[in-house]
Amino acid sequence: MRGDLTEISDIPALAPDDVAILLAALVKRSNRVERIELSSGAVWIKRHDTKGRPKTAALQQALAALLRMPFLRPSPRPKDGNFAGRDLRRMALFRDHGVPTADVVYSSGSAVVLTDVGPTVQKQLSRIADPKLHDDMLVFCCAELGRLHGRGLCHGRPFPRDMFTRDGRIGFMDFEEEPEAVMPMEVAQARDIWLLFLQVASRAKLGRNTHDRAYRAWADLAPPAALKQLAGLTGFLGGFLWLARLIGRVHMGRDLRQFIEATAYLETTLNGRDAEAGR
Repeated sequence: MRGDLTEISDIPALAPDDVAILLAALVKRSNRVERIELSSGAVWIKRHDTKGRPKTAALQQALAALLRMPFLRPSPRPKDGNFAGRDLRRMALFRDHGVPTADVVYSSGSAVVLTDVGPTVQKQLSRIADPKLHDDMLVFCCAELGRLHGRGLCHGRPFPRDMFTRDGRIGFMDFEEEPEAVMPMEVAQARDIWLLFLQVASRAKLGRNTHDRAYRAWADLAPPAALKQLAGLTGFLGGFLWLARLIGRVHMGRDLRQFIEATAYLETTLNGRDAEAGR
């Protein structure tokens, strides 16, 4: 690690005092994600868990194989353990396709230092009081995800906390997932929009109208193959709605509510089933 840290002094954008501040923060190894103020502006240190979660991943892989559902497969662990390298590689891929990402100030095998991109979409949503403007942002996120999919890419975890705005576009952060490495791209894209709809369905202030607009915004730009896979994905997950609702009668947590609302809406929209069935 010492050899990696000494390379910080070679970064021309950093003043000597900034080098000392950043070195101290990296050596301290406190929070996984940490904001540091430098003379040139704020930067974010993102530390990677090089140990990973092998037991959880193995269980998830076994479940995917048993149910023959590729979308359940976990992202692979980098063979060399270089999680930061995967992050950087995927960021470069997005930038090559014209998708905004944070700029890299410094990287090592276990940490990446990124420029501050401003408030995340999640934070922006929390500040929007007008219901229509609030939901317009959700619709915009879905449209931008559809644009991303149309370029042959997927994110893996497209939540509002991993998005930001720049020059009228949605930018993406946190590229820890790489689902396209273990499943067809169109399956990974279907998984992307389902994950985003977990947020849309629970956050929308105008209900079904926003759901319809958000889905159409994505579908108008996404590849047809992704739409087909989304129908299959939601059709499969829809088979568990009765169980989710039954559990919800005892305890309706946020995650369970998101699953029910998003899956029921998408299943009805794509498969023409009655979302109220089984209530």
